[in-house]
Amino acid sequence: METNHRALPDQFNGATLSLEELIYYKQHSIHWLSPAKSLWAQIAGQHQSRKLGRGMDFAEVRQYQAGDDIRSIDWRVTARTGKAHTKLFTEECEKPVVLYIDLSPSMFFGSTLQFKSVQMGHMASLLSWLCVANGDRIGAVIDTGYTLIDVKPTARDRGPLILLQKLIQAHEQGLDNQTEPLGDRLSSMADGLHALHRLCPKGSEIILLSDFVRFDEPCGSLLKRLRQHNLLRMVHFSDPLEYGETSFRGVEKVSDKRRSQWIDFSSRKSRDSIKSKYNQHLEGLKQASESLGISLTSISTNQPLLNQLSGHL
Repeated sequence: METNHRALPDQFNGATLSLEELIYYKQHSIHWLSPAKSLWAQIAGQHQSRKLGRGMDFAEVRQYQAGDDIRSIDWRVTARTGKAHTKLFTEECEKPVVLYIDLSPSMFFGSTLQFKSVQMGHMASLLSWLCVANGDRIGAVIDTGYTLIDVKPTARDRGPLILLQKLIQAHEQGLDNQTEPLGDRLSSMADGLHALHRLCPKGSEIILLSDFVRFDEPCGSLLKRLRQHNLLRMVHFSDPLEYGETSFRGVEKVSDKRRSQWIDFSSRKSRDSIKSKYNQHLEGLKQASESLGISLTSISTNQPLLNQLSGHL
């Protein structure tokens, strides 16, 4: 598949992340701003809440109540009815959008254009800039599989900049750990979901960015709790080699940060076995998301992020 490198930042190398590389997505976030009705506008959320007060958009007129601002009295309706009436408006409210960013060992894998972790970093950046452009606050829980990093939801450009710096630091540390023996026990994804429960105020939008390799039954129960008071979305990252798609025909050592094995890609049986395991994993995710009423979107490493989003415009 031909790659349009114009859809990639100049600093892109597929393995590392830099601030300049991630700031590239700030200019592209405008394509998914309101009133555009696209998939990614929906991911960033219904950014206008229905809080009544003084604001830009007229909502309704009702009879005056104690405590109403006298500047909002509708004098025409008051004169016609003989009773004081107040104009009500919808008011723009900052809403927390919190990303779950999976930087566990399996995310540091890629067979073609880039690591899953790099593609996910690009998505996290795009969503962060889109969030603050919509007037909301952006935060995150970064899960390395060994430690959790909380990023408190913050408004305006400061929000993405804080989040992306933390993401870059955690990503660099993850790459460094590839050359070091990993003796620590890999934590469950459930630990990260518990952190989301603590960090996110009710009414948050939570976007899970992961390959969901560590997703298990307890995670489903935690997502059910989170969904009671928040809007959730799952974005699944994958690499073609994970489902047996490769032109290479030979024996090769395949590894992420934690595991490695020799695979004979010339064997149809080996490729079919890889594909079968992946399909089983994906089907389990689909069933979980459907039962919870959470949308699931898939993003691959084999094409630039913007190329994969363009079809949703």
